Order: sequence, then structure tokens, then C-alpha cells
Amino acid sequence: MTSVTPEDVEAYQSNGVVLIRGLFADHVDGLRAGVARNMSDPGPYASTNDKAGETGLFFDDYCNWQRIPEFETAILGSDVSTVARTLMQSEQVQVFHDHVLVKEPGTSMATPWHQDAPYYFVEGTQTISFWSPLDPVRDATLRCVAGSHLWPKDVVPTRWVSEAAFFEGDYVPVPDPEAEAMRIVEFEMEPGDAVAFHFRTLHGARGNHSDTRRRAFSLRLVGDDARFVERPGPTSPPFPGHGMMAGQKLRDDWFPRL
Repeated sequence: MTSVTPEDVEAYQSNGVVLIRGLFADHVDGLRAGVARNMSDPGPYASTNDKAGETGLFFDDYCNWQRIPEFETAILGSDVSTVARTLMQSEQVQVFHDHVLVKEPGTSMATPWHQDAPYYFVEGTQTISFWSPLDPVRDATLRCVAGSHLWPKDVVPTRWVSEAAFFEGDYVPVPDPEAEAMRIVEFEMEPGDAVAFHFRTLHGARGNHSDTRRRAFSLRLVGDDARFVERPGPTSPPFPGHGMMAGQKLRDDWFPRL
């Protein structure tokens, strides 16, 4: 069993981010095979994030775990549900979606600073994402702003390439955490380690300037108090035809309980 200490729970609750070593360590090879399968057969939301002036390849895709068996095996065969319950302090855990992010060697594009929550149609204090590299990471690791999950307002969701707002609403502009001397938490990680962070935690990542790939598997889960919420525009992922109403728990035939 993956060890989660009371100090880990306190760090997650207060900082909105904590490192869990070896969470997917037994599934690294399978997840690498799943990423290869995903890249050779992309889903409808896949992108190569082509941006003028940037070099390399930054591939990302999401909502594929039910069609890529290696992803499903890692989700159901790891301790991720127990770890999520413990960190969120939730009785139940539901799968929201998976996300694959691959930066090939020499990829200059950074993952822009953003919170996940404003893009999603779910709100609640009991939410969690796991970001797990499938290659050793140093500079291209995930970077999180400690305590940003407790900010009174969300950061405006933007499109990664155009940098245009996803939709208008009562949001604050995307900050520059380095210029504003915010506390940025980042870790050197080995394959299978996982950063656990809240949907409202501001995060990003540098480009991959190394000579090795940076593959990452990310998983988003929700807990007891998560509810469907209407946003000012289309959400990402959209999950068309879901049929849910504001205030409802996510339907567990689409978002199964672990």
C-alpha cells in the first residue's frame, strides 16, 4: 500500500499540493504503452499545441481511459482511490477524466499557469488531480502555487495556444507567480511518482529543454461534495449530452465510483 501520512494530508489541505512517491510505480511500463497507443490513435480532444515561434512537439489528449486498457488498469490496480480518499478526506471517489501530456525533447512551449477548476463543470472542496511522470523529470516537472486553491476567486481559464479567455466571467487575470514572488512548489521526480493537487491549485510547467522525452499521465478525481455547476460557456472536457442539472452529483454511470 502507498503510504500517506498525516503530514501529507495537512500539506494537501493547506497547500493544495503534495508529492506521493511511487503511486504508479507498478504501472509505469503499462502507462508508457498506453501513451504510445494514445498518440498513435488520438481521441477527439487531442492537440499538438502548435504555436508560432515554439519548437518541438507538445501533445496532449484526455478522456481516453475507457478505451485504452493500460490506463484503466493503472486506475483500478493502483492505490490511487485510497490515496485520493485520504487526502481529500472523502468517503467516496469518482473518476472525472484522464489526461496525457507529452513534451518531446527540445519542446520550448511551457504549460501556461492555470487552475483546472474553471475549465470544468464541477465544483467542490473535495477534488484532486494526480500528475505522474513516466520519465525522470527535473526542470520539466509540474509547478504549483502553494495555497492558491484557497484564493477567493478563480483565475480566468484561457486557451493554451491563443491565450484568449475560454469564456468571460467573474475571474481574476492569470498571475505571474515568479514576478509576484508567490511560493512555487516543485519536485524532482522519478517515473511513477505523483504530484497530488487540488482542482483550484494554480499550476504550470516549463518546456522540455532536455534530450529525453517527458511523458506524463494525469488523473482527475472528485469526492463527496463535488457537484455539477453551470459555467458561462462550454467547458473542457465538454462531455456532451450528460443531462446533469446544477447542484447534482456527477452521474456515476459516466463517472464511476472507485
